[in-house]
Amino acid sequence: QLQLVESGGGLVQPGGSLTLSCAASRFTLDNYAIGWFRQAPRKEREGVSCINSRDNSTYYTDSVKGRFTISRDNAKNAVYLHMNSLKPEDTADYYCAARWQLFSLCVPSHFGYWGRGTQVTVSS
Repeated sequence: QLQLVESGGGLVQPGGSLTLSCAASRFTLDNYAIGWFRQAPRKEREGVSCINSRDNSTYYTDSVKGRFTISRDNAKNAVYLHMNSLKPEDTADYYCAARWQLFSLCVPSHFGYWGRGTQVTVSS
């Protein structure tokens, strides 16, 4: 069973930066498409960014384009979400998820393996 572990969440002021990490044990993440999703209180879980295996093509939801970057480090078997210019509306629990090789849509229902999440709070 593929197990994912997120880290890097925390409290940050508006305009600040955080980098979230998604790590796995016993499985090689570069065989999987990886997505970052978030869920704010009383809202549905949404796709933030996804990255394919093979060609590392990416998707970003409109609200984070130009501010967030998804990347892989195959040597560390990890995927990262670099978040800059954070806004209060970015406050949410952030989850990484995986599906075999390629994603067609960066939506929660397309991903079968999930971590437990890490909390991000953007507040002054």
